[in-house]
Amino acid sequence: MTTTFFNAALLLAGYMCCMFIVGLKARDNSLVDIAYGPAFLVACWGAWLFREELVLHFRPILLLGLLTLWGLRLGLHIGLRHRGQGEDFRYRKFRKDWGDTIIWRSFLQIYMLQGAVVLVVATPVLLTIGEPGGSLMWSDLLGGLLFFLGFFFEAVSDWQLTVFKKGGANKGKIIMHGLWRYSRHPNYFGEATLWWGIFLIGFAAPSGLYGLISPLTIAFLLLKVSGIPMLEVKYQGNPEFEAYKARTNAFFPWFPRKSPINSSSSEGSKQ
Repeated sequence: MTTTFFNAALLLAGYMCCMFIVGLKARDNSLVDIAYGPAFLVACWGAWLFREELVLHFRPILLLGLLTLWGLRLGLHIGLRHRGQGEDFRYRKFRKDWGDTIIWRSFLQIYMLQGAVVLVVATPVLLTIGEPGGSLMWSDLLGGLLFFLGFFFEAVSDWQLTVFKKGGANKGKIIMHGLWRYSRHPNYFGEATLWWGIFLIGFAAPSGLYGLISPLTIAFLLLKVSGIPMLEVKYQGNPEFEAYKARTNAFFPWFPRKSPINSSSSEGSKQ
């Protein structure tokens, strides 16, 4: 078990060092966001392949397959979205605030921290690679259902937002249709939900309960740190967004509350 986590940590450190060099040369630290999804594949596939004995149990193979589906889609989506956009506004702010300390702080607080977060969030997969557990259980089935529910919300809402932002007339507006009608951040809801699914699949492993740290970490980051708070501060004071906020849940999808805003003005760009 210890070897599994050590190999994953070593691979992540090397991967993030490479990304740091790329970001440094490109003067674009937001490239780390593109690397986020694939980082899980580097860590988990590497930990599986570098075991002394290859684990062919269905549970780690299932988790690696689901992780690959999620990680490749997310990396491709963020990469295409980022193309031609330059450094994201959050990282530009870091660059301005950090001044002469930008190089070492970027290395530690962006790349290495990202690697550490990936290692923590990947815990259910790594635990299952180390000790897969027994035969098929109810938690595997429920976890699979939750994963695909979350994947649906994340992938579809990302696609809806991408299509919407292609409309030139929508620039500076707020998307309020599709899944965005029921949640201000349906993609984040999907992200959190699919990690609960991964945890449940890994729950049947002997040490599976320790994987609870994964969905709890994701939920904390999305709800309190780098997800919803950092995005919504960008739109504070925007009358259209404030009306949207007043009637739409931030995270859990639900029917919108009654609002005086005219539904005809409900198109736009969220991020």
